[in-house]
Amino acid sequence: MLFIAVILYVVPLISITVDKIVFKGKWEWVIYFMMLYLPVYTTILSVVYQTTSSVFITSIFQYLKEFVLLLTMLSFVLYQRNIFEYGFRLQLTDKLFLFFYLLCTLFLFLPVGSASFITKAIYFKNVSVMGLMYFFGRNTVLQAGEYRKIFYAIIMIFSAALLVNLFEKASGVHFQNFTGYASYNHMVNKVEPSGHYGLTWTFETQTGGKRLASFFSDPLDLASSCLLGFSVGLIGYLTSKRGQSWVFALLMGITTMSLFFASSRASFAAFFIMLFFIAMIFRLYGLIKIGGVILMAFGVYVLFYATDDFYFFVIDTLTFENASSVGHVLAWVEALNQMIAAPLGSGLAMSGNSIGVTDELRIGGENQYLIFGVQLGVLGMLLYIAILVVGIWGSVQAFRKTDDIHLARIAFVAATIKVGLLLPLFTANAELYAFVSWVSWWMIGLSMKTYGECMSYSNLRVPVSQ
Repeated sequence: MLFIAVILYVVPLISITVDKIVFKGKWEWVIYFMMLYLPVYTTILSVVYQTTSSVFITSIFQYLKEFVLLLTMLSFVLYQRNIFEYGFRLQLTDKLFLFFYLLCTLFLFLPVGSASFITKAIYFKNVSVMGLMYFFGRNTVLQAGEYRKIFYAIIMIFSAALLVNLFEKASGVHFQNFTGYASYNHMVNKVEPSGHYGLTWTFETQTGGKRLASFFSDPLDLASSCLLGFSVGLIGYLTSKRGQSWVFALLMGITTMSLFFASSRASFAAFFIMLFFIAMIFRLYGLIKIGGVILMAFGVYVLFYATDDFYFFVIDTLTFENASSVGHVLAWVEALNQMIAAPLGSGLAMSGNSIGVTDELRIGGENQYLIFGVQLGVLGMLLYIAILVVGIWGSVQAFRKTDDIHLARIAFVAATIKVGLLLPLFTANAELYAFVSWVSWWMIGLSMKTYGECMSYSNLRVPVSQ
């Protein structure tokens, strides 16, 4: 039944995508495909493998996203009327990305590190996607109705995610137990089942409680994505007519509920950091009060109504006695020691949790900043941090300067989600969460394009003589 649902979902999606990108030249359609495919990506692969027991057939679905990226790049080139006269107006973020990937390219070919060239090439391909999505965003031109479709798609994604969460909660069983996640993970990714629920330790708290992932790859992926959904709900609520704003208010409630079901400490803390950032930067000071009320309500729940397992889970987290928290610290120390020993970098695929980074080679891996620091050296880590900082700053400026409500919404979401992810990046290889990572980099790219256009228009204006 699930396999039939997968086929009925994927075949029309890829057919429409190919038609738009190849035959109509709408390469911008890549963002719609990624938004609709990436949240259910792991679920699709699990169901396909469970039904077919074929690694080959599963790999067809696995590489659909790369196939669409390649088609998009070819479409972008072929449908440019004057491709050889294309004007490259580089901004600071563009230059930082270029330097970052130049450094990655050097480490790909230089004999640095113990990983094989094939392993490094695969890792390089995975890292390149965030820059490619940024590039697509920098060149995207959409109509007002097309921007609205992006927001509608996000509403549908998180509404469906909560419905699956509620099913999991009512049945007491992870959705992944039905999709064949453990079998797929074991046979394809070579990851042994672990934990009390036969999945991985990520699907449970330290006290044994369930952490739910809906149809996302794991609870941490869902939790990080909920930050994106909440940001979309908030800006949609603030910029919509009263008769339409209830939909976005509902989205904020939906994503908050899923965030609780995911039980991610880092994402929950990031949620309040994001609220504080929004309140201060966008002058929405009432959000601080709302955040305070939510935090107080959570405290009352933990003290008087939570189960003993959840109570001690929170206490152990706050006192850093939780085994997971200690594990993060040990991984950070290991990575920092390696950076001190090799400040110029230890080579690609030598750190992190992505497929291809073997246990024998892995150094640290639970901090996105340090992962790049270990592999690309201090320079690589600083370039990545600089890209984030400049991208956030440029998105804030784009929000303030543009008169287009749709571009302002995208810029708002781009800035707030990247700020919200700053904390999860400390505790996970968060660029692996393809949905929130790829979509947010596309939004950063579009926001930098918007900011550049606003500045160009400002510079073109001729002051009136007195």
